[in-house]
Amino acid sequence: MKNLFVGNMNFQTTESELSELFKAFGQVTRVHVAMDRETGRARGFAFVEMPNDEEAAKAIAGLDGKEVGGRNLKVNEARPKTEGGRAPRSGSGSGGGGGNRGGRSGFSNEDYREASRQPREPRW
Repeated sequence: MKNLFVGNMNFQTTESELSELFKAFGQVTRVHVAMDRETGRARGFAFVEMPNDEEAAKAIAGLDGKEVGGRNLKVNEARPKTEGGRAPRSGSGSGGGGGNRGGRSGFSNEDYREASRQPREPRW
């Protein structure tokens, strides 16, 4: 069972179109086009699951760089999700901005769960 990542897709490409593309190389178990939560539009990438590893390798070789909908597809084996929900980017160091975003140093909401809230001043 291989999970393939398909990137650089045209935003109008549908799951059925992708399924037809990959069925030329073998059996397709599942196709999932990533959609934007707010707009409902496709995000330009998808995942295709193929049960046979040899067929998946042929699909990668045959479709990587192929033009579909005016864009050259990027097809490779999907990396597994990490703890944070995002796959690590190869070759990236610290990501530029430093790990401590938001300006707070080591405090979180959990530190204040049991503490009672301070009364607030009225806003007039």
